[in-house]
Amino acid sequence: MALSRRIVNPLLNGLTDFICKIDATQLAKIPPTGPLMLVSNHINFLEIPILYCRLANRPLTVFAKKESWDSLLIRSLFDLSLAIPVRRGEVDTEALRRAVEVLKMGRMLALAPEGTRSGTGQLQQAHPGLVLIAQRSGAPILPIAFYGSENYKNDWKRLRRTNFHIAVGNPFLLKFPETKMTNAIRRQMVDEVMCQIAALLPPKYRGYYSNLETATEKFLEFSNPSQSNLLQRSSVII
Repeated sequence: MALSRRIVNPLLNGLTDFICKIDATQLAKIPPTGPLMLVSNHINFLEIPILYCRLANRPLTVFAKKESWDSLLIRSLFDLSLAIPVRRGEVDTEALRRAVEVLKMGRMLALAPEGTRSGTGQLQQAHPGLVLIAQRSGAPILPIAFYGSENYKNDWKRLRRTNFHIAVGNPFLLKFPETKMTNAIRRQMVDEVMCQIAALLPPKYRGYYSNLETATEKFLEFSNPSQSNLLQRSSVII
């Protein structure tokens, strides 16, 4: 491990443990090798440092808004993890190209299809960019859900550590139709992925994807149908 990572990881570990009481046991479900898209919800800034330092044995690349590179400290941390700058409010083809390259290198790519922080923990409607990345890379998708950190500001004021929960689902591939890809198909695909994330969350956090009874899996391919995260949602703590 590079000297910079040996320094940064303990610092991030200590800082995030100081702020949060982290339930990260399910991160052990993440495969140790191979390209992988970690697709998650996005509440606030805590998710990336918590993931980065607890997945120290696997290179992790993330997307981040281009403006973040204006800060010398943030830029140094992002450059260390080969983070990909994204121009917000437009289709950033360069960012998509770099994401595919990262996956073809056998790395993990973390992305949040919502595109912006929710702040409340409620799922927002996702953008379909992940569909193009999955199509061009052929990488499997692993859904991850975070919850609890929406309270960190109030907890900090009361000198309390925030309960930060991480739920990891089962991986799957996206199946692509032989017919022409349309915006409607891309929308259905990303919504199916988001429902897999929603199934990992307690119901009060599911937001836009609350109605899982009507969720479909037409474009999802599990190694075994019983691995569907929708089928296992009854085990989520309410």
